Amino acid sequence: MLPLTLADPGQDNIIKRIGGNPEVKKHLENLGFVAGGSVKIISVNGGNVIVNVKEARVAISKEMAQKIMV
Repeated sequence: MLPLTLADPGQDNIIKRIGGNPEVKKHLENLGFVAGGSVKIISVNGGNVIVNVKEARVAISKEMAQKIMV
């Protein structure tokens, strides 16, 4: 299990766990990041990550991406 920031771009990953406080978890859940869901890194720009999650493209900060374990 590793943070999303260390996953390879272009590779499908399964979300194992979401870390952080309850507010952060709820925010990520609302964006579509749920345990068992699929996520793919599209690109990394200055530490920020653009991902495909639930057939939508979402940009998240490096700090948020580190709380998503794949």
